[in-house]
Formats: sequence, structure tokens, C-alpha cells
Amino acid sequence: GFCTAELSADTFPIGYTFEIVKAEDADGNHCPEFRGFALNNLTFVGLAAMIDPPRPAVPPSVRKCQTAGIRVIMVTGDHPITAHAIAKQVHIIDRCQTREEMAEEQMIPIDQIPVDGEGSPGAIIVTGSELSGFDSAKLDWILANHEEIVFARTSPQQKLSIVEACQRANQIVAVTGDGVNDSPALKQADIGIAMGITGSDVSKQAADMILLDDNFASIVVGVEEGRLIFDNLKKSIAYTLSSNIPEISPFLLFILASVPLPLGTVTILCIDLGTDMIPAISLAY
Repeated sequence: GFCTAELSADTFPIGYTFEIVKAEDADGNHCPEFRGFALNNLTFVGLAAMIDPPRPAVPPSVRKCQTAGIRVIMVTGDHPITAHAIAKQVHIIDRCQTREEMAEEQMIPIDQIPVDGEGSPGAIIVTGSELSGFDSAKLDWILANHEEIVFARTSPQQKLSIVEACQRANQIVAVTGDGVNDSPALKQADIGIAMGITGSDVSKQAADMILLDDNFASIVVGVEEGRLIFDNLKKSIAYTLSSNIPEISPFLLFILASVPLPLGTVTILCIDLGTDMIPAISLAY
């Protein structure tokens, strides 16, 4: 915030020295002591705030992941309120409500909202202090019984524990990170993705992949292209097998039952190279 105060020229002449000295409060905490500053009878001028909003492409990319069956879990060191707000903006918490939201909507104490069972929330925000008191079974239960999860105020060891819990559930885990604190989780994940612009050297060395533009949407595009290539390969293999089986069958009959060959070896090679190869290659793209 910004405030203003008119200072007397007699008390504060030109060249007056304002001092800030180190001091301690009653609890022994260090706090600055302002000497010579006018701290009373101030006039409020304005308030400034900073915001680091998510990129416009992130919310639709999260939607695509959810549609494609990819579960997006937010693990951050930010305050739980900040993490909740960002998760709502990018649709990580979207279809379900947390206990706090359900209690506020129903205007009842949060203790009356069931933790599990019928009427329990589908979304949850877990802080690092809460996570430190969980054992492996409790963490596994949270991952299995909540659709939308946000972990806030987490430590590097807790990030690693979250990745290991997801892997215990037989899930393929991809982790994105840019700092040294993310390195253990990046190393443990099946696919560690480091940020190429803002990422530290340690995180890049621990990761399997480096994202050059630091954009989450690029990961989604990569998944789309990978799945497209995999589908095309299946089509190409199915086409090749469907054309080769009729060609192999006469040779099997010739070996087993001495049935004369309707087509010679050279003829079959001409059919494969001349007619089958080009359509099979085209299916791959």
C-alpha cells in the first residue's frame, strides 16, 4: 500500500537523514525500527498488487488432458489459497468441490462434511504440514478417492512421495518442474519434463525431456502427436498382416498338404513391394 504525509520543513529540513536500525520484538524476532519516519496521521493513496496469471493456453490444455483420460494433479509450494485459486482458473478443480466450498455453500461447519462415503467432496487441497503426518496408506487413499487434487506448501521429499504413490497405483507419471526442489520428483517420474527457459541446470539433468518454450500446452500437443503415431502404426501393422496372411497360407498348405503353389515367390514379392508397401507407409502418416 501507499500512503502520504506532509512533513514540516522545520522538523524535516532538506538533507534530513532517515534511519532504519535492526531491533527485536518481545518474542525475539528481528524487525526493523524506523527512526525519524512519520508513521502516524498518514493519508491512504493507493494499493498495488502483483499477479502471475496462467497462460491463456493452459485451461483448454488441461481440459484436453481430462478428456483424453490424463489426470492432472497440481503440486506447488504456494499458499493453499493461491493454489486453490490457480487450480480453479485452469480447471484442475472444476467439476468437484472441496470440503471448504461445500461447507460454505451449505452454511454448516466443515466438521459436518463427511471425509469419505456418500456426500464426501471429490476435490481436496492437501498442505505440506498435513502431508507430513500421512503414511503411505493415507496418501494412497487420497489419490484413489479424490478426482481433483491440489498439494500446496510441499517440500521436495513430499513431491517425491506423491510421485511414488502414483506409481504404486500402476499409473504412468509425468512430472513438470523447473527448480532444484523438483529434481527428486523429476528423477523418480516415468517422464520428467524440465523447463528449458526458466529451469535450473539440476532439473534439466534430472529430467528425461526439456520443454523449450516452458508451455504446458506443448506437452498436450506432444501427447496428441504421439497417440496419433501410435494409432497409425497399429493401422499399418493391421493392414500388413491382413495382406500377408493370404499370401502365407498357400505356402503352409504346400508344406503340410503338398498343395501346388498358386503364386510363385517372385510374384508374391512383386505384390508386396509393388502394391502393399506404399499403402502401408501412407497409413503410418
